[in-house]
Amino acid sequence: MKIELGPCLLEQRLAERGMSKERLAAELRIRPERIVDYIDNKRIMPLKAAIAIADIVECNVRDLYELRRLT
Repeated sequence: MKIELGPCLLEQRLAERGMSKERLAAELRIRPERIVDYIDNKRIMPLKAAIAIADIVECNVRDLYELRRLT
């Protein structure tokens, strides 16, 4: 089964936690613009970043993107 990444769901995960993009960026020690790039689908999160983000926002890595099954 092939899977394609759909839209980034990070903004929704942050809203669920009541966390700002700036706070997440500070915890990750990256620029807030990078978080915005992920949310706007200008960049795909590297696995290492996705794992760190999932830990911080307390979700599963798979919950950071809409996943589409390809047939």
